[in-house]
Order: sequence, then C-alpha cells, then structure tokens
Amino acid sequence: QVVAVYGTLSDLLSVASNKLGIKATSVYNGKGGLIDDIALIRDDDVLFVCEGEPFIDPQTDARPHEELTGSHTDWLTLNVGGRYFTTTRSTLVNKEPDSMLAHMFKDKDAWGNKQDHRGAFLIDRSPEYFEPILNYLRHGQLIVNDGINLLGVLEEARFFGIDSLIEHLEIAIKNSQPAEDHSPISRKEFVRFLLATPTKSELRCQGLNFSGADLSRLDLRYINFKMANLSRCNLAHANLCCANLERADLSGSVLDCANLQGVKMLCSNAEGASLKGCNFEDPSGLKANLEGANLKGVDMEGSQMTGINLRVATLKNAKLKNCNLRGATLAGTDLENCDLSGCDLQEANLRGSNVKGAIFEEMLTPLHMSQSVR
Repeated sequence: QVVAVYGTLSDLLSVASNKLGIKATSVYNGKGGLIDDIALIRDDDVLFVCEGEPFIDPQTDARPHEELTGSHTDWLTLNVGGRYFTTTRSTLVNKEPDSMLAHMFKDKDAWGNKQDHRGAFLIDRSPEYFEPILNYLRHGQLIVNDGINLLGVLEEARFFGIDSLIEHLEIAIKNSQPAEDHSPISRKEFVRFLLATPTKSELRCQGLNFSGADLSRLDLRYINFKMANLSRCNLAHANLCCANLERADLSGSVLDCANLQGVKMLCSNAEGASLKGCNFEDPSGLKANLEGANLKGVDMEGSQMTGINLRVATLKNAKLKNCNLRGATLAGTDLENCDLSGCDLQEANLRGSNVKGAIFEEMLTPLHMSQSVR
C-alpha cells in the first residue's frame, strides 16, 4: 500500500499497523536494511514492515539465509551496545580503508555469524560514543552532541582505528580545556596552604609563580622553591633557613634581614635584589651555597656570610660593605666594581676571582692573598 510518511518512526509504524492489520514493530527498506530513523527514508522507497521476525523479501523468499539477512547488500544494521544503527558497507569501508571497521565489513563473511535475532551485526561498544564516529565516516565532519565526553569518543576512535578522526578529536579536546592559570600566588593563598600542611611534611613549591607576592616575616624553612618565580617578592625578615632556592628567580626581590642559614641558591638569579643585613651563618656549621648564582648589583651590606660558598658567582657592581666573609669561598667569583670596604675577608679563598675596580678600603682585617687574584 502507498502510505504517506510523516512525524516519527512510531507514527509510521502505527499507520502501517492500521493499514495492514498487523502489529508492526520493524521497518526495512527494499534491500533488507533496518530503518531506525525516519530521516533515512527517501522518496518513492518501498518499505517492508514486520512484527519482529527477520526480514524476508517476499519476491525472493527462496534465497539462502545469508542473503535473507541482507548481508550481501550494501546496507547493514549494527547492534552497538543494544542500540541499532543502519548504514552502508561503503560508509564503513571507504573513508578509512585501514581501520578496524573497514576490515570487519570489507568482506561479507568477515564478521562471521555474530548477529542478533534481527540480523544486526553485534558490536560490544558504547553507542553514544560510536554515533559521532559513524557520522564522521558518513560526511567527514566531527559533530558531537552536548553532554558527550570527547575523551570517550577519542577512545572509541582509537579502538576502531579511525586515524584521521583521532587528530580532530585531540585538537577539539585541547581547545576545550580551560586556559592554564599562570597568575602569581598571593600571600593569602600561600598562608592558607602553609596552615593546611603538616609541619613535618616536605613542602614542594617547585616552579610555582610567586612574582610580586608579600612573603615577608613568614616561616619558610626547608621549603623547596627550586626554579620558582620569586621575582620582586618581599621576603624581608622571612625565615628561609635551609630552603632550596636552586635556579629560582629572585631578581629585584627584597630579602633584607632574612634568615638564610644553610640556604641553597645554586645558579639562582638574584640580580638587583636587596639582601641587606641577612644572616647566612649557621652556628651548626651548615654553610650557605650560592655557587654560580647571579648576584649582579645586589645590596648585601652588613650581611653575615662566614664560610659562604660564592664560587664562580657573579657579584659585579654588588654592595658588600661591612660584610663578614671570613673563610668564604670566592674562587672564580666575579667581584668587578664591588664595594668590599669594611669586609672581613680573613681566610677567604679568592683564587682566580676578578677584583677589577673592587674597593677594599677600610677592611676590618688586612687582606693577605697568597692565592692568585685577577
């Protein structure tokens, strides 16, 4: 009979049931493909309805069983995780010929007898993630409905070997991620963090951004600030005893009167920082290590630096007036144009250091350098 198709698939089944006097539950096209969406029906299509049994073409009902299920035709029905999809063999094969789906359906017997009672090919995967993949194979566009996790679709694309779709999904996932927050950590945030951390726990702040933060007078002992950004920070009177500041950026920071006993500042950048009146001297004998640090133009006037390691550090144009550098290691250190007046350099190792233009007047003890000095 000729029936006008409108509304939904349920409406069509209802009309067909009334017209034909049966309880229609399934609709097939003329080639045996199961119709699960009314949008798949084209003008002048000849449709077959049934009450649930597998499709049998009434014109050629003597054909072999494999032909009756439609497996010889280009149209296929897939049962993916309990949900039915009708598509064509060429859709599954042509766009990604090297994919798993292409290998599964390239030959009509490739999937064996893994079919359900309706003749649909069984695939034990998530239907909500499979739908965007099937649509991509149909028209080449990545379209994902709201609420569908792109990571799930990506995992299915990898499972089925849809290589061109994997690249699209990875870009889409990257673009959907919120931008990384590189804003500096404030004093309030850091104090809250300190209070929530057990006192015996090692606190790691490697690579964090504290730029411009006020961290003055805080107890920062033993904290790992390796490679952290502490530029222009206020660390005055802070307790940085045994803190790890290796390769940290302290440029332009204020560390006046800070406790730096046993601090590790290897290869750190403290150019232009103020370290007036700092204490690097640890009574227990643990020596502060500033080897290779960039200390250009720092103001360290009046600091206690007995036994400090400043080997191959750069102190060009630094102010070291009245500093206690007794027993300090200054081998290979660049002291060009430094103000060392009033310094105690007794037993200091200045071998190979550059003291061009340095000021040594008014030293507390005479400087006797038996080692070579540039």
